Amino acid sequence: MTSPADVPSLTPNQINALVVLMVEARRLTNVELRELAGFTLTGKDNKRLVDLGLVVTDRQHRPFAHELTDEGWRVVRQLHTAAPPKAAGSATRSLLTVLTNLHRSLDRLRLSHGDFFKQTDGGAPVAATPEPPARAPAVDVEALVRAAYRDLAAAPGAWVGLADVRDRLADTDRSAVDTALRAMVERADVRIIPVANTKSLTARDRAAAVRIGNEDNHAMAIGPA
Repeated sequence: MTSPADVPSLTPNQINALVVLMVEARRLTNVELRELAGFTLTGKDNKRLVDLGLVVTDRQHRPFAHELTDEGWRVVRQLHTAAPPKAAGSATRSLLTVLTNLHRSLDRLRLSHGDFFKQTDGGAPVAATPEPPARAPAVDVEALVRAAYRDLAAAPGAWVGLADVRDRLADTDRSAVDTALRAMVERADVRIIPVANTKSLTARDRAAAVRIGNEDNHAMAIGPA
């Protein structure tokens, strides 16, 4: 079980709001929250989540709209590790049980919560980053990344830490490597994921992470061609 510093004390309604925002993986207005989950995020619950830096609320227009922050994504991924609130009823306890099993399954599949819940448009994945990679440099650097992976991996499809990959590409511009990695994650044979057990990460692992979507990612695997 994590410490209170890892998962703050939250009410059942605050937990429900975080979970709905996670599974929808997009900004939701209070009207949409009511339609989807039967409640709105207002008053003390909204203030608490905003003050904790878990949710950002757009109050410029009505209805107000809410979206998870990076810290909100981190906390909601760890909710299953915290004790249920004292006021939690059967619905909230059941939800935490679902989150526990979801985390276990995603960990087994080596799939991130962000990738699992990522919205699609007509079946096509939404781009993880708004800036398109520069074509020629990205192709060249991708070849370097693939070559480094082949040198490091015990077999095609084996997991390799990005810290080791970056060591092999020490002479290559980091931003170019990041651009290549963000482009490669869309390839059918490439998987780039965060490490589920963040406490196992070293400072070297954290420094080598690449930000894709809402998460820092630490390992990659490339399957056979």
